[in-house]
Order: sequence, then structure tokens, then C-alpha cells
Amino acid sequence: MSGAVCAVDETLLTGDAFLGGRLMLLQPRAGYRAGLDAVLLAAAAPVGRNEAARVLDVGAGVGAVGLCIALRCPGAEVVLLERDAGLAEVAAENVRRNGLAGRVRVIVGDVLARPAAAVGRRPETFDHVLANPPYHASGRVTRSSEPLKDAAHSMDEAGLERWVRYLARMAAPAGTATVIHKTEELGNLLARLAGRFGGLNVLPVQPRWDEPANRILVQGRKGSRAPLALLPAFVVHREGGALTAGAEAVLRNGSGLVLRPHGAGAA
Repeated sequence: MSGAVCAVDETLLTGDAFLGGRLMLLQPRAGYRAGLDAVLLAAAAPVGRNEAARVLDVGAGVGAVGLCIALRCPGAEVVLLERDAGLAEVAAENVRRNGLAGRVRVIVGDVLARPAAAVGRRPETFDHVLANPPYHASGRVTRSSEPLKDAAHSMDEAGLERWVRYLARMAAPAGTATVIHKTEELGNLLARLAGRFGGLNVLPVQPRWDEPANRILVQGRKGSRAPLALLPAFVVHREGGALTAGAEAVLRNGSGLVLRPHGAGAA
């Protein structure tokens, strides 16, 4: 689909700048919209700038995560997997408009389908898999009247297990998985990743220095036996609301985030 022309009415979309304007994305005016979480997740992908890596963005939406990675890492080949055909059409148009059709592919498929959707590759062939899964369990939150927003924010109790199982299925031996989630789901996420990915590194994301973390980034390596590490928090805003230097580097300049203890290597 990466060469498709957008079939969605553009009057229902906005054009938004990411990475200091180097990436422009169409996305729906109403419903789920990509933002801070997507850029942080993309920055955390441990892809070397010139690495010929195979990357899978699961639940890609309009393609924000995968396209941020493709822009930062010109050697990466990226697959965007999205279950909603309308969002996938928008993602394909975003690929085209940003001149990345040669390295980024959009596929319609549902992680929660049985069996899970194929993505044009055999299992265990992606160097890096990433996901921003729905944050809420169905029944625990008020359902949104906007179907796309509701699907992006909630799933049933077994959903996270199936998302992580899918990431493990598609990651190559020694491949990495990176997930962003709300802080209160950290224990649940670690339990799902355990036995599938090791060397788990947890990065808390705080809105400000004096506020608790409201997001966590978790990254692990398939087959690793390294211990879990809790990393120093990433703080987004300084007092007064301006971005911290670290946040400025990631959100505006497209720098990467390193999710491992200082001086540690792969294990």
C-alpha cells in the first residue's frame, strides 16, 4: 500500500509537523492522534543511523512511529502494521508525501486476529519490533463515541498478552522489542515480556521534575539473560513549560533515546 493515493477525505484530516517540521503527517481531526508517545517510542528504537535494520511498527495508526524511525535511520526498512484500513490509507499517503516509499511499507492486519495477520515476512525476521498498544482494559474506562479513538485506547484483558506474544513471534533471535505504556501497567507489561524478552530496561517519562511519571518505555532483547534495569527518568518540561534539553533534542531535533544503563552492552 505504500504507493497508494490517499482515499480519505482530506477535509477530515489535519497536517501536523513532527521532528521540527522535517516530518509532516496527515491524521484525523477527530479521534486518536499521534503525538509525544509516538515520537518517544520511535526515538527509543535502538536502530543505528546507518544500520540496515528491519523494523516492525505494530498498531501503526497513521505511521508516526515508523516514519520517525525511517527519517532518523536511512538504512532502516520499515513495515507499518495497522488494522484499520482507513488509517492505513492515511499512513500510506504519509509515506508517499515524505518520500519514504522505497523503504516503508504499509500492511493492513490485526494483531488480535486469530491467527495474527501475516506481515509479508516469516516469523522471527525483524531486528526491532515496536508497539504503542491500547492503554486501557475494556470495561474499566468510559468508551469513546469515536470508533478509532476507542480502538486505539482500549482492549480486553487478554489483549496485552496477545500483543506481546505477537512481538515475540516477529522479533528475530537477539532482536529487540520496545513498548510504551502508562506507568500503572508496568507490572503487567513486565510479566507479559518475561520469558520472551530479557535484559529489560525501563525508562520512566515524567511531564516535569516534580511530577510522577505517567508513561514508561520498556525495551528488551529476545534471548537475553541480563537483569532488569530501572533507568533515570526522562523529563519532558522544565519549570515554566519549556522543553528540557533532552526533550528538545528528541522531539525537535530527532535524536535517539538510549535505553540501557550507562556503559552496558548487549547481553
